[in-house]
Amino acid sequence: MRQRDELESDEMRADALTDETIVDRVRGGDLASFELLMRRYNQRLFRVARSILGNDAEAEDAVQETYVRAYEHLSQFRGDAAFSTWLTKITVYEALGRRRIRQRFRSLQIDPSEACTMHDSAKTDDPFEHASRRELQSMLVRSVDALPQDLRTVFVLRVVDGLDTRETAECLRLSEANVKTRLYRARTLLQRKIDRQIGEEVRLLHQFDGARCDRLVESVMRRIQGR
Repeated sequence: MRQRDELESDEMRADALTDETIVDRVRGGDLASFELLMRRYNQRLFRVARSILGNDAEAEDAVQETYVRAYEHLSQFRGDAAFSTWLTKITVYEALGRRRIRQRFRSLQIDPSEACTMHDSAKTDDPFEHASRRELQSMLVRSVDALPQDLRTVFVLRVVDGLDTRETAECLRLSEANVKTRLYRARTLLQRKIDRQIGEEVRLLHQFDGARCDRLVESVMRRIQGR
């Protein structure tokens, strides 16, 4: 019991640290603190990457590369924007770059895409509830994936991750008016019956936690420890 209490206390103290404080620690040589940033933003970055790439495996690779690049260029973070915005921008650039490469492969009749799978994190002992939630999530994933990429990325940042218009615009280098227009178009394209379900259910989309989160964190830490 005491060990668990100590662990929970450590997690509470870590949650209380600002991004800037953690960044300063990493710059000062505390490599282990970089893990705090990864666990804090894995979910958002994965969703953003996936909204651009439409593929779980490619999105995970893009997020991993984002963290390595962020670590290598941490000295360039000046604090002019939020650290989360800086990270999100790197993810967007990385994902768009990968998408361009994939499109070039396709032009040569080479298709490296992998089957998309959805991680179902809903846990319930009721098989009917489980089936219902799974069906709803599948319906939401299909509908969001069907959006044009430029609308999908705005929708994911604004609705799924809950960023405000200003931060979304900054991450994607768009005007706030453009963000509002794209969000309106995205909502319009989604079926009304799905849009009524958005709320909390949409936040179950593309969960990136548990073993998956641990795997990415461990892989990035291995890569940057030798640098």
